[in-house]
Amino acid sequence: MRALVAAWRLARLAPHVLHGLWIVRRRFDLLTAAEKHGLVQWWSLKTLRILGIALRAQGQALPAGHLIVANHVSWLDIAAVHAVLPQARFVSKADVKHWPLVGSLAEGAGTLFIERSSKRDALRVVHQTAAALQAGDCVAVFPEGTTGAGPQLLPFHANLLQAAVSTGAPVLPVVLRWFEPGERFSPAARFIGETTLAQSLWRIASARGLGIEVQILPSVEPQEQDRRALGEALREAISARL
Repeated sequence: MRALVAAWRLARLAPHVLHGLWIVRRRFDLLTAAEKHGLVQWWSLKTLRILGIALRAQGQALPAGHLIVANHVSWLDIAAVHAVLPQARFVSKADVKHWPLVGSLAEGAGTLFIERSSKRDALRVVHQTAAALQAGDCVAVFPEGTTGAGPQLLPFHANLLQAAVSTGAPVLPVVLRWFEPGERFSPAARFIGETTLAQSLWRIASARGLGIEVQILPSVEPQEQDRRALGEALREAISARL
């Protein structure tokens, strides 16, 4: 029965993804920022709904020109954040750009791609992020640099936080907690180890009662902190709420 449910969900997801790709390629350039954000939120909410994922949201967003910092568990974290904060432009690893369909959607949504193994490329993205913050954009980063199991955070890489330090932009910590019946932290949502995107998608589509909680914590002002101190403060805030 779960296999039938998963197959039905994936059959509905495919045309939804293609529709999103059509919107990005044919309509996005003609829309205002507010209209783009509305479509990003609609597409993300429907993605979660098709996959049977419940969404719980807490906290208040900020006006434009801030950096979002969140923990990272699943490739679907971006859709979950966009369902609540559709104005976010994500910084993502360069590999995602080459994922079938997903890469084109991410690029169309204004994602900044980074080669994480390259210090020079990290510096380039720091400058891009700072410019976006100064222009009033909202940029989102996963400072763990990769996905974790959920309960415990990986160390935070503070390089990209330099953009907020340099511009004085406020930082908005966001806590993502995937859950399912009997599990405070969902094993089905984890995207770790040798798990492929196809395997992860099937586990998520097959899950019963899967949900994600998006908690927006009070904003943090960089003030006189350096990026490492800021990173530790943000990690402690997110870890405490988890």
